Amino acid sequence: MVGSIKTMSHHGNGWSAQNCNGLEEKLDELRSLLGKTDGDPLRIVGVGAGAWGSVFAALLQDSYGRFREKVQIRIWRRPGRAVDRVTAEHLFEVINSREDVLRRLIRRCAYLKYVEARLGDRTLFADEILKDGFCLNMIDVPLCPLKVVTNLQEAVWDADIVVNAVPSTETREVFEEISQYWKERITTPIIISLAKGIEAALEPVPHIITPTQMINRATGVPTQNILYLGGPNIASEIYNKEYANARICGADKWRKPLAKFLRQPHFIVWDNSDLVTHEVMGGLKNVYAIGAGMVAALTNESATSKSVYFAHCTSEMIFITHLLAEEPEKLAGPLLADTYVTLLKGRNAWYGHMLAKGEISRDIGDNISGKGMIQGVSAVGAFYELLSQSSLSVLHPDEKKPVAPVELCPILKTLYKILIIREQSSQAILQALRDETLNDPRERIEIAQSHAFYRPSLLGQPLATLHCQ
Repeated sequence: MVGSIKTMSHHGNGWSAQNCNGLEEKLDELRSLLGKTDGDPLRIVGVGAGAWGSVFAALLQDSYGRFREKVQIRIWRRPGRAVDRVTAEHLFEVINSREDVLRRLIRRCAYLKYVEARLGDRTLFADEILKDGFCLNMIDVPLCPLKVVTNLQEAVWDADIVVNAVPSTETREVFEEISQYWKERITTPIIISLAKGIEAALEPVPHIITPTQMINRATGVPTQNILYLGGPNIASEIYNKEYANARICGADKWRKPLAKFLRQPHFIVWDNSDLVTHEVMGGLKNVYAIGAGMVAALTNESATSKSVYFAHCTSEMIFITHLLAEEPEKLAGPLLADTYVTLLKGRNAWYGHMLAKGEISRDIGDNISGKGMIQGVSAVGAFYELLSQSSLSVLHPDEKKPVAPVELCPILKTLYKILIIREQSSQAILQALRDETLNDPRERIEIAQSHAFYRPSLLGQPLATLHCQ
């Protein structure tokens, strides 16, 4: 097969012998469940090398990379992405500010290329620096060295566990390609999706398509082998060992063993069966994070304005999830925390903040250098398109007439007008909050929890299911 694997030595992190024994036991348990025999390593591959995908692979490498005969951890990213001169200069500063990183690069005879790039005598590439532990979207936080594969077929053809870390907008395309390499597979892989976002489909009835559904349809891997992992976390902070938690959601067969395998002292992973709510919330929080960034920028970080926005946006999120699921997981605990941290800090909130300040414009697109894909923009379009369909009409609580569900989501409507059709400026988000006709958020939540608006067809369920409700 074509392609190359860029291999490097494991980066030690001072684990005690007791910790190593506990890690090896967890690794052996998962290997046993997957039927792995001696001499046949557990093959884990991260597909996509944005900030969270790179950190996720690095966490696994730090924990399990020492057990080389039992596990192989690799990450795939596309080749050819050049590192611009400004980023190369900043990267050089980061390297020289960290003695451990500097010594590691010198020891591996890799330092000179960063000097040459700093001087403009050499062009670095994203896959090249990733093998040294530098993610292009997170230069300020050096990771452990990673095994990097630039050929997708080589990366996934024999993988036991695939971690999907490409944006939701690219998930279908990437996994349709992967399916070509799995045609002759005997064993069924496990897929853990980190992607947040949805697509809207209008035929045969309006419904959403989540990343796990895209993967299932593209590859034929059964749904019980496809899980979603998400939680209240910022990638750089997790790698710096700030305490965090997450949930892995999916079928009983794999979620508990995987939660145990992924759990670390500073990164607690719980398990949950409600994949739908968590995955949809993963897309919704990015939508409303853009608005949160706008509100923060336009009000000079007013705590009062941000709290008003939080109340209204969470009530819209609850309303939308109750359209999709009869008994969705409540917006509390980890789900609420995930929403909070995304609205507080993250690339989507940053994007909204910069738009409102006028420091960037929509014309630069959704893929931002140094930040990656701004998932919330496409999600705004998808949710609006879906919820504006007249066939999904619900009864307006005040006007007592049928309206499209989006009419009960004024913030989503406003974000659509700002980001997608661009007929309003960022200031419109404040006008939406100040609208005197805006209902108390509690009323929207009560309406949602009445189950009157539940639409099972939105998840692509057959019409027979809808008729029996």
